[in-house]
Amino acid sequence: MYRRKLTRLTGFDYSLSRYYFITICVKGHVHSFGSVENGTMRLSENGNIANKQWIWLKDQFPYIDLISYIVMPDHVHGIIHINTDFYYKIEGEGQNAGNSQNENVGNGRDRSLQSIRQNPTIQTIPKIKPLTELIGAYKTTVSKRIHLHGDVMFRWQKSFHDHIIRNNQSLKSIINYIETNPSRW
Repeated sequence: MYRRKLTRLTGFDYSLSRYYFITICVKGHVHSFGSVENGTMRLSENGNIANKQWIWLKDQFPYIDLISYIVMPDHVHGIIHINTDFYYKIEGEGQNAGNSQNENVGNGRDRSLQSIRQNPTIQTIPKIKPLTELIGAYKTTVSKRIHLHGDVMFRWQKSFHDHIIRNNQSLKSIINYIETNPSRW
């Protein structure tokens, strides 16, 4: 039986406050998102959708920061910072929600919001989703929008590549790599 290679670091909590460098590829490396002309990326309609949905991630999940990204002809590079210090202040108590101290509740498949009951109101706090769920949401929404736009053959490659960024020097180097990607195409 074929066993799929594990692509995530075993035992690592991908909802921790970290910088993550990700690469997501189009299936078959089809140049679906546009072309590079004179060192500049020219987005196709599919590329515009991929670009808009990347920005949508920040709107949908306010506890993430999009540090740098580029939509290339057949892939997307990006750095996502999951910020577990992001919180909603619960009136009267000043507690942090969504921090790394047992606030991350659920089995990873729970799409609901957590509710904290407080006299007499209910405050809703988003669950900090791990990187795999964030990228899954991105890939799903990009695919649906591209299909609705008429390109029903569009497909992503399974999974994605990730790298946990461990220091500022590495972060700066990867930002430079992303920003200069079109000129090296």
